[in-house]
Parts: sequence; C-alpha cells; structure tokens
Amino acid sequence: MVKRIPFLLIAGLAVVVAACTQNGSSNPATAETASTTARERTGTTEQSYAGDTRAPEFPPDLDWLNTDRPLTLEQLRGKIVILDFWTYGCINCIHVIPDLKRLEEEFAQELVVIGVHSAKFENEADTDNIRQIILRYGLEHPVVNDADFAVWRSWGVQAWPTLAIVDPAGNVVGGHSGEGVYSLFKPVLDSLVQEFEGQIDSSPLDIKLEKAGLPETALSFPGKVLADADGDRLFIADTNHHRIIVTGLEDGNVIEVIGSGDRGRADGFLRTASFNQPQGLALSRDGERLYIADTENHLIRMVDLPTGQVSTVAGTGSKGTFPPTGGSSPTTGLNSPWDLALAGDRLYVAMAGYHQIWMIDLAEGVARPYAGNARESTTNGALDEAELAQPSGVDLDGKGRLYFADSESSSIRWADVDGEERMVGILAGSDQDLFSFGDEDGVGTEARLQHPLGVAVEAGYVWVADTYNSKIKRIDPDTGAVKTLAGGRGWRDGLDPLFYEPGGLDAANGKLYVADTNNHSVRTVDQATGETATLVLTGLERYAVDSDVDRFGGTVVTLDPFNVAPGSGSLILDVAFPAGYKVNPFAPSRFEWKVDGGVAALAPDAAGSVVNPSFPMEIPATFKAGDGSITGDLYLVYCEAEQESICLIEQARVVVPLMVGSGGSTVAIDYTIELPDL
Repeated sequence: MVKRIPFLLIAGLAVVVAACTQNGSSNPATAETASTTARERTGTTEQSYAGDTRAPEFPPDLDWLNTDRPLTLEQLRGKIVILDFWTYGCINCIHVIPDLKRLEEEFAQELVVIGVHSAKFENEADTDNIRQIILRYGLEHPVVNDADFAVWRSWGVQAWPTLAIVDPAGNVVGGHSGEGVYSLFKPVLDSLVQEFEGQIDSSPLDIKLEKAGLPETALSFPGKVLADADGDRLFIADTNHHRIIVTGLEDGNVIEVIGSGDRGRADGFLRTASFNQPQGLALSRDGERLYIADTENHLIRMVDLPTGQVSTVAGTGSKGTFPPTGGSSPTTGLNSPWDLALAGDRLYVAMAGYHQIWMIDLAEGVARPYAGNARESTTNGALDEAELAQPSGVDLDGKGRLYFADSESSSIRWADVDGEERMVGILAGSDQDLFSFGDEDGVGTEARLQHPLGVAVEAGYVWVADTYNSKIKRIDPDTGAVKTLAGGRGWRDGLDPLFYEPGGLDAANGKLYVADTNNHSVRTVDQATGETATLVLTGLERYAVDSDVDRFGGTVVTLDPFNVAPGSGSLILDVAFPAGYKVNPFAPSRFEWKVDGGVAALAPDAAGSVVNPSFPMEIPATFKAGDGSITGDLYLVYCEAEQESICLIEQARVVVPLMVGSGGSTVAIDYTIELPDL
C-alpha cells in the first residue's frame, strides 16, 4: 500500500527499500541503501550511527493516545526514538508489531517507540477507532493520530509501514520501509547505546496507557463466528482472549471453551492448548473436527471435538518468507491465515499476509498457494496471475465458487474451485485500485465498501461484514446488486441496529451471527428484516482456569479493620454498580470466601455461583475471638440497564481485617464498581 507523496530524502537518512513499493506490491524487504549512511560519512572503520540532521518535530494540536499529554522530540532527548508510520488495517504494519515489542523489551531503558498513525481509510483516521486497535493489539507505546499526513510529509514517507530512528541527540539515524525490523534495527540500537554511553536517559517514560482501568468483557474483540445448524452450536473466535468459545446456537449457553486463554502455541487437551489471536473457523461435515486459523502463530490448528485434543495441521509457527511456496503442511511457512472454508478434504485459507488464497489438502498433507501471485493489487484473471489485496474472509457457495472479502481493495471477489477454466473475478466493490472505497449500495463495481473482513453464503445471497462502515450488507451473486441490511457505527439492538467494526459473520436458520468485534459481542440479525439482538453468554464462569483473580488482573481492595463481637452475626456485601448499569440476570456471578486466623465461619452456601444476585447480600457467620481477616473474591457480570448491550466483568478481591473481641454483630462490605473515564 502506498500513499503517493514524493519521498523527501533528509540528509543523512539511510532508507531501506522494502515491502510496499510505488506500484502497491508487497514483497520482502531488501537491503538497498538509498543515501549515504552516517558510518560512511565518518571516513573511519569504526561503526557509528549518530546522525547529523535534526529530526522534524511533531506539529501541535494532534491527538495523542497511550499518553496523557502530547510528546515532543525535544522532551525525548536522551532516548533513542523509533517512529513507526502505520495504518491499522495493513497486514504488513501488523507484522511489525511483534518486532517492536521485542525491541521495547530488550531496550526498555533506552528506547521509546512512537506510533505515527497515518490512515489509509477514512474510518482509520478516527481517534476513537485507533484507540480500539491499540487495545486490540496490546500496544504500550504512545501513538499520535497523523490524520492529515502532516508528520508523514515532514519525514517524506512513501509507504506503510515505514520506520525511522532518532538518536539520543535528536538527530535522524536512518529508516526502513517494510517488515523485518528487528534484525535490522537491533544492531543499530546496540551501537547507539554504546556510542551515547553517559548521555542516555534511562528513566522510564511516564505515560498513561489506554487500557488503564478498563473493565474486562466476557468476549474480547471476537473476530469470527461459525454457526453449526446441524449440531445446534455456535463457535466464537474470542480473539483477544486467545480461545474459542462454543455455545448453544439459540440460547448462548456455553458448552465448551477451547484454549487456556494464555497466548501461546501449545497442542494438547482443550484446557491446556493455547492460541495466539485465533480468527477463522471451519467444521468438518460430520461435525467432529474444528479447524482454526491461529493467525498470529501463522498456523492452522485442528480440534478433535470428541476427544478434546488440539493438534497442528499446517505451518511452522513462524511467519513464512517470500516468495511463498507450497510443500508438506507441517514444514511450510504460512503468513497470517485469517479465515477458512472447507470442502471435503480441501481446506481453503484466506492467507492475508501473502495476499493469496491457499489450499491445504488434508488427506495428502500438502499446503500450497491456490489463487493470487502474492502481489497486492486488484488484477483479475487466471488463478496464478490474479493479484489480491489482503483476503480476510472466505466462504464456499457449494456450486464451485469461493467468495472472499478482499479487504484492502474494499471488494468482494470470487475464485473458481471446480471446472476446467479456473479464474478470479469481482462480484462487488471497486476493481480500480486500492484507494477506491466508500459506502454506497449499487450493482457490481458501482457499489462501494470499506475494508470488509467477513463473508458468508446462504439463502441465495452473499452476506458481508462491511467492517469499516460498521454495516451488514447482502449481495445477489447473480447480479452483483449490493443492499445494506443493517448497521452504522455504535451499539443498538432492534430494527435500526448499530455495530462497531464487525469482523466476521455466518448464517443459519434465517439468522446471521455477527462477530461485532469492537463491541466485544456476538449479535444475531434476522436475514429478512435486519432486526438485531445481542447473544448473551451464560455459564462462561464454569470454564475459568482457577478462581485466583490476581491471575486475571483483578482489583484488590483492603478495607479498614472491623471490630466485632464473638458469636452469631452476619457478613453483608453491598455492591454499587455504575449509573445506568445492573447485574446481568442470566450470567451467574461468583463469590469465593477465605478466612485467615480462624476468626469466622461462614454459611456453607456462601461461596459459589449465583444467578441474578441481589444486593445487599447477607451471609450468616459465626465469629470467634482473635485477629484475622476475611477475603472475598468477587466475579460480577453486569450490563447496561436499558439496552443490555456489552456485558462487562468486574473481578475484585476484598480483604477485610477483623478484630473479634467486642463490637457489633455485623461486618459490612461496601464495594463500588467504577467505569473508567474514557
């Protein structure tokens, strides 16, 4: 992807030509230097990366995130600074994030990374949307919204992603466009740390992260869903919780949880296996094998549902290199597999990182490119000559055609999977270039979409999650006519519903099941009327790994000591919910109590799960002389009172010191849930 602004070389800026070139192709980084390096200018054999050109300062009046104040390069003197020019839908930009996190960990005292978000899509320029993506990808460095490309122009940037290094004196060291950042930047940072010894500011940067104080949600940025009408099951990729949740198709009752919830790549049993931001799902015809696009692990995983065993089907666990080539499934590198569609033993993969559709022959154990030549563009034609643009959603129509959401070209395209003449074509959206997008119903290439991520075929239509427009649309596959069924940005159920960047959808029994990603929920949509409801999950607490809330980052509150008399009494727990919120009447809340010092005995039924608890809650107790404490672990599920929209989770540990000798007969615990100030 390229914003066509002339590249202004700054004196002393060593630019490495790489992934996103002027014609929009996405190829691997090469090490071609476009200007003289600082080392060469010194005329010595000793390596030096210190720059001699002052880095352009940030303009005023920009929106900053992950920090409570705007930053300047002047303030950051003494730090090595990496500027990451990115746009959040770009797969190459996503691939840079792990490299930056690794550098941030290894140079925690010397380095500050600043994300310069220069948006490609209109939707990506919105500060609130950037905030959501910061939370989704776990970014812990400051990000500035460069919506008008002011910072981009001052640095002469040409492509996403582009990264530049500023030395501790505030001068430009050099830059790189494309992926492969860690191996290129680490030796430069090592050298700068040595060269500026004694001048490095090792004090931590005091910033306020966007995630600070946020409540936990039952789902976290769910990416895809799979509806199994025959088995009456719904599979949900709970992406940022790194797990798959299985519920009843109609009632939302949790049947199973696949994955420990910890980020990882371990095979094994359901509860111990681990994933890394899973996305697309596919189910075998007999309903016994679930295939998972384990996106950030660059793997395809399989769950044997009857036995509960998780195994790896394809991929090495590392991002595949260019040029993409096929081979044995376990030894072939994959590149951000985003969605799956299964026909017999043929598993089709939306390989977003390679801009291709792949096919895995499950019987033969072979994985290979199926459609697309790995150049990022909009060219249609023969399978191996077509150029795709980050396909992120796939589904089969059962008639020999595979439809896919080609997200970066903002179109819905198709590829033949049967017949002699196998081609790639376009169903709806722009076929002009990667920058023609919008929100317009119409026919075929006259219609406009904006970065769609989800597609499903059912009931004679192709249904689309038009992600950046926050809408659900349907397309007539015979005519290419596009019609908006429902949506717009926000949260609302009913006949005029709102969504927030839905990433995936599936269809069954006259309904659409939508992964409403930024609303952390699954919505059901009537295919005929567009009437929408929220699927409320129940029973999820049964699958918690353990009851130690500290493991999940719960709040710990220690109250002032209580004086109480020995004998019969009670513990009274009163919980105050935020204004406009109430306890979820369907999802059980959980209470666990622990007594230290033998100072009390609580009623046997005080602990456990309670459906629709009412407060204040009175628990009979018998107090015994001595000093000790009562600790309560609270797991409370609550929702908006009127719309019952996003279900939030409050996990807290309340510690009550007790002195049993004299006093009253009641210990009162008051706990207030506070929403963060967003």
